[in-house]
Amino acid sequence: MKQHQPALLGGLAIGVLSALPVVGGCCCLWVLGGGMLVVYLQQQAKPEPIETGEAVIGGLIAGVVGAVIMLVIKSVEMSMLGAAVGLSDRVREALDQNPQITPQMRDMIVNLVSGKGLAVLALIQLPCYAVFGMLGALLGLAFFRKKTPPAVQG
Repeated sequence: MKQHQPALLGGLAIGVLSALPVVGGCCCLWVLGGGMLVVYLQQQAKPEPIETGEAVIGGLIAGVVGAVIMLVIKSVEMSMLGAAVGLSDRVREALDQNPQITPQMRDMIVNLVSGKGLAVLALIQLPCYAVFGMLGALLGLAFFRKKTPPAVQG
């Protein structure tokens, strides 16, 4: 568990910041930052420079954990908000007033708004967050990796 603790903390930061309504629009920034946080925490725990593979795996785990946390928060938010204001009914009424939208397209949009589209969102978010978490970890290596001392020649 201690080995994956930086990745879990990075994933928690990614998930919570991405789910916040005000700052959640910068989700790729939070995922990159979460990957960098993983490398920073990993490097602080070790006296020697961390390996690239270790950092990349940590960024991958943080991205997946962050995506799962964000999706859970968003699904709870959508179910509460949708039930509270009748969001799917209001969207359906608005779409019915537009004759250019086909019934199939209308049903697809209503399903996305009603919370059934979270599976589609997960199919997109999970790999994107994993890739951007790894990229953030590689960026974190450039900033936070300790330098190896030069070899002593004798």
